[in-house]
Amino acid sequence: MPLIPDVDRHLQALEFSQKQVDRLVRQHPDYFPIYTVHGKWHHEGELWTDWTGGFLAGMMWQFALRTGSQPWHERAEHYSRLLEHRKFDRNVHDLGFIFLNTYLPWYQATGDRELREVLITAGRTLSLRFQHTGHYLCSFIGPQSLFIDIMMNVPLIFYAAKETGDDALYRIASEHCRTTRDRLVREDGSTAHEGLFDVETGAFIGQSTHQGLRPDSRWARGLAWSLYGFSKVYGLTGEQEFLDVAEQNAEFWVSHLPHDKVPYWDFDADLTAPLPWGPQKDSSAAAIAASGLLDLATQTTVPERAIVYRNTAMVMIDVLLDPEYLAQNTAGWEGILKHGVYHTKKGLGVDESVMWGEYFFVEALTKILSREP
Repeated sequence: MPLIPDVDRHLQALEFSQKQVDRLVRQHPDYFPIYTVHGKWHHEGELWTDWTGGFLAGMMWQFALRTGSQPWHERAEHYSRLLEHRKFDRNVHDLGFIFLNTYLPWYQATGDRELREVLITAGRTLSLRFQHTGHYLCSFIGPQSLFIDIMMNVPLIFYAAKETGDDALYRIASEHCRTTRDRLVREDGSTAHEGLFDVETGAFIGQSTHQGLRPDSRWARGLAWSLYGFSKVYGLTGEQEFLDVAEQNAEFWVSHLPHDKVPYWDFDADLTAPLPWGPQKDSSAAAIAASGLLDLATQTTVPERAIVYRNTAMVMIDVLLDPEYLAQNTAGWEGILKHGVYHTKKGLGVDESVMWGEYFFVEALTKILSREP
């Protein structure tokens, strides 16, 4: 049976989230952090890559659209404008994260055609990462590298293709998804973080990782990116082959979660793994997957799966509402969710709040509340 949400508890969590974001922007105006250090947002550590600005501004849009608050709307516009120059940024593969969370809700709310042009330009910029020999969009690491993360960004190219009727853009996005499916998604539904290719021939060399335990392990956030990303692509294209991949990912996710339903940072990095690569939970992966599963529950044509997807998402969110994860009762903690992970091997944002964990937690709560009768 479908679980019934605790509306009051969810609303309280959203109100706490708004307070934490309000505090951040008051203390550090026009600043886009990636992770906390000892619970504080103003970090000086390595960025690895600058990809998370859209999550902070995106939360502002969610607050504004849910509450009708003019101050949040003004903040959302301001912080989105600070990111607009990145529509020409060819150094990252994360333009979907930056613009789909900001300029898309802004355009949908206002119909301002200038905002649409920003989205289209950003989509065209992202498409320039396409490697024609290997049929994939390359990561910021280099032309030889394909990241599973890009599945969350390729919807920006699909969006630009549909808005403009550009068949070449649509083909680039579709080929990237199929290459990702064939090279990074495994038969059991788990995923690799990275695929490496021969740049000249396009030949696939093998799977690799930067953030997982091993090249052949199951990095939790990467699986969440794939599950959610293929679901988003299905929503834009209606192509069954992409829904099939999302459901394959979901089957692995649901069947491999630990007892408390919050994954370790890698599904292979459980209590038996040696420190420092050992028993570290990743609340951000749980938040991403929960939001993706809520969408997937509305997309699947199998009623039994819909119940499983939605209930799993609801249980994960409810666990994240507990004081172990939600920072509401943790004095001095500036983030929303504790026990997130950015880059374990580099020691960046490990057991901290991370900006994408905040965003997808807020998004999942907003979806749950908006879909209740």
